[in-house]
Amino acid sequence: MPDSALPDPALSALRQRAESGDASALDELIELAAELGDIGELRRLADQGNATATDELIQLAAERADLGELQRLSDSGNATATAQLIETATELDDLETLRRLAHQGSTDAAEVLAELTAQ
Repeated sequence: MPDSALPDPALSALRQRAESGDASALDELIELAAELGDIGELRRLADQGNATATDELIQLAAERADLGELQRLSDSGNATATAQLIETATELDDLETLRRLAHQGSTDAAEVLAELTAQ
């Protein structure tokens, strides 16, 4: 599976414009990647420090219940990803993920875990 789902000509042109400092091209690239569900492209942009790409990546990962991607972002210190990871793990009744987060010091995960295990 290719790293990016974006068509090569569109991707190349947008990347080139974005990398040369064209903010509108960067916005368009992020929007296109989000619309196409291109986690690879969003991850690449997020890893470069783009907050909008990070937000789109978190949203896409949550929609796909991609706990691995949410965990990766959470492990890098992204509080939004941690909150979304807790929410998604709760929806999936993934007690293991909640226990791990609680063990790592997340009081939110500990509270949810206590509620779920009390039921």
